[in-house]
Amino acid sequence: MEDEMHALQQNGIWELVSLPAGKKTLGGQWVYTVKLNPNGTLTHLKARLVIRGYSQIYGVDYQNTFSPVAKMASVQLLISLAAINQ
Repeated sequence: MEDEMHALQQNGIWELVSLPAGKKTLGGQWVYTVKLNPNGTLTHLKARLVIRGYSQIYGVDYQNTFSPVAKMASVQLLISLAAINQ
């Protein structure tokens, strides 16, 4: 967890600021993953900090939304599968 927090700070992902009046913080949690080599031996342990953004309200907590972007190879694969299966 310390490595992840250090990496977030070094990359300028976030900074500590004061909470504006009348606003609530978003909850978060740590997600832990064990990474293994193909032979089953331990590669490393990974920790990610995730925020529960689903509790936000459009127009109150945020103004912009962004659409996920599909890779062209994924779109081509989907179209090919649809054509093969009619």
